[in-house]
Amino acid sequence: MKKKILLDIDEVICFSGYVELVNEFLHTNYTVDDFSEYYISDIAIPKERKKEFYDFISKRNQYENPQLLPGALESIKKLSKYYDIYPCSDCRNPFDMANSGRIYKGKFEMLHSLIPEEVIPARNYIFTGAKEICTGDIQIDDLVSNLNSHIGLKILFLSYHNKKISNIDLASRGIIRAGYDYQTGWQEVCKILLNGEDIKDSSDK
Repeated sequence: MKKKILLDIDEVICFSGYVELVNEFLHTNYTVDDFSEYYISDIAIPKERKKEFYDFISKRNQYENPQLLPGALESIKKLSKYYDIYPCSDCRNPFDMANSGRIYKGKFEMLHSLIPEEVIPARNYIFTGAKEICTGDIQIDDLVSNLNSHIGLKILFLSYHNKKISNIDLASRGIIRAGYDYQTGWQEVCKILLNGEDIKDSSDK
């Protein structure tokens, strides 16, 4: 029987396009590396314009043009030969709960269009904010708070908002880090889970 991986989506498989919507709204040129806090809108959007911004994004699909992280799809395909993979992701916008349904739809459609059924069947998708109730052998996430203490192998995927977490803190929680750069994060994941098997980005072919 294959071991089970709980795999986060946002900031692990892809950047959703949220920053691009912020830029469109504000006429700016932000990238994710301009931020160090998880909630980008808290930093970028002026307080007096937040309602206007949430109305703006409520009509948009932020997963229409995702920025895939280097090697993500190639790595997932290889990992699926040895592991059962369960995308496990929250779909709520805590600042606009009433319009969160669009996130569920956009995220499902993105996954289903990018990842073949034989790699990850749609029945494996888990959309929940209660990740603590999910079980598996391995969990990969960009938020320390999402990594469950009852899961044996916990991997923190490097992202813009978690760079400052110390190795001492992670070690105290039994978490290992997938490197120090999200550009090479999937290479690090494969070193951990595939005994160093090299994963090449499709752009290298």
